[in-house]
Amino acid sequence: MASITQRIVRSWSSRGLLPILLWPVSALMLGLVALRRHAYRVGLMKAESPGLPVLVVGNRIVGGAGKTPATIAIVQHLQQQGWHPGVLTRGYKRAADAPAFALIDPSSADQLSADQVGDEPLLIWRRTHVPVMVGRDRVEGGRALRRACPAIDILVCDDGLQHLKLARQIEVVVFDERGAGNGWLLPAGPLREPIAPAACGSLVAPPIVLYNAAAPTTPLKGHLAHRGMSPLQPLSQWWSGQGRNASLQPPREGAWAVAGIAHPPKFFDQLAALGFTTHPVARDDHDPYTALPWPEGIAHVILTEKDAVKIKPERARQERPGTQVWVAALDFRPDTSFWQAIDSALARLPGPHL
Repeated sequence: MASITQRIVRSWSSRGLLPILLWPVSALMLGLVALRRHAYRVGLMKAESPGLPVLVVGNRIVGGAGKTPATIAIVQHLQQQGWHPGVLTRGYKRAADAPAFALIDPSSADQLSADQVGDEPLLIWRRTHVPVMVGRDRVEGGRALRRACPAIDILVCDDGLQHLKLARQIEVVVFDERGAGNGWLLPAGPLREPIAPAACGSLVAPPIVLYNAAAPTTPLKGHLAHRGMSPLQPLSQWWSGQGRNASLQPPREGAWAVAGIAHPPKFFDQLAALGFTTHPVARDDHDPYTALPWPEGIAHVILTEKDAVKIKPERARQERPGTQVWVAALDFRPDTSFWQAIDSALARLPGPHL
């Protein structure tokens, strides 16, 4: 039987009885959000700068909409354009007793676990190899990252759209197939704030909307991102950063597919589109994998990258010696128009020290 939380989440696609009953609470939420943003806009509450330009990637809707793949793509683009980015992130679902701030860099990455810093920060590090500062207070995290890595000249904040204390110059807002749901704020709908709130702060350009979907899913003008799947790699090769060995291929039938992400069916559908017939195993988003989610005797298992950062090859070999584990990396490619909008906003930045 579905829990009340599951029933509420399922109701967010329409304005049925349950959302209508919850609407008065959402109206209160809307008022609080508007009041808070107004306080920042008129200076009653102060946004603080970490001392470098800030590009924030986030979403208006709860749940994963594709922020982390967008962050990775943006960081890689900045690197190609000659920037030296660093990443700020909260480190969602990391241990409650973890240090207030944790830096992921070449000297620390091999010693840190997802329990200490979160799975998404580790994934960002592995895909970009730029310094990543994990901490709830992004302003102090940015300052600490700047002190630790003085060569950084821009900060990319993964999931900080509502963290208004952090002054930012560029915002990227990501939507997926859900769009704005029924258009109402929590708890009657899935929105954290209106899809186009009044601007506050020091933006150099209007928020840049990116649709992680086949077509736009809100009335907002934006750009599309095309997501696919890179060729599968053995877990050990993925962890070592080696190039893919084309001679190694998993079987098309019989493998288990494990996904501990916000929307596991997306992963299973991508595998099916590539011709794989798998046994799907959906896990909770940010599952810590204290126990491996497949039994002994399974010959092949396919993981998402977000899952792979939590399962080291040595552990997989020790606990499931008969299993070949594969990693399916996401191939996330925004349209050229998105990069043009990003570059146009970057060109308006007032300078590296704000």
